[in-house]
Amino acid sequence: MGAIGAQASIESADVILLNDRPQQLVQAFTLSRLTNTIVWQNISLALGIKILVMALGVSGVSGLWEAIIADVGVTLLVIFNSLRMLRVKEHA
Repeated sequence: MGAIGAQASIESADVILLNDRPQQLVQAFTLSRLTNTIVWQNISLALGIKILVMALGVSGVSGLWEAIIADVGVTLLVIFNSLRMLRVKEHA
């Protein structure tokens, strides 16, 4: 819709193709599926580790410092897991 699209349709659209290559729509769907997969992985990883550390804290095995380190560690793991999206190459 880049060269032939009307301004009103560009403003109201959810997705805009900036050139006249509809093949990029396939890549957009692929990226959205990969993003959804990584988001669910990150949520599962974060909740799983937090529940594990909470259970260890309730049982008296771990304390506050372990919970803080686990929280920071989970944050770093989620960030590094999300950085996998940078390896996706454009299909020209």
